[in-house]
Amino acid sequence: MLQNPIIEIDVHGLTVQQAIARIEDQISRANASTYRIKVIHGFHRGNRIQQGIYQEIGDGRNPKVLRIVGGDNPGITELILREY
Repeated sequence: MLQNPIIEIDVHGLTVQQAIARIEDQISRANASTYRIKVIHGFHRGNRIQQGIYQEIGDGRNPKVLRIVGGDNPGITELILREY
């Protein structure tokens, strides 16, 4: 089954723990056609979620994630699963 190569997840209004759980669920569901997960968390209160992403998923904690980069604006963080 084909899947969009870029998955977008909007985690506005979630706690850090809820957001991380939703993100990790999407990572585990991603198939070989997915190379990027774009997490929309917002800027002001979303900063806590962004920090949680780096702490809980970054630095090799999830073997499917090659690296984490900033998005097009400060309210977005992108997880790179494979090179395009």
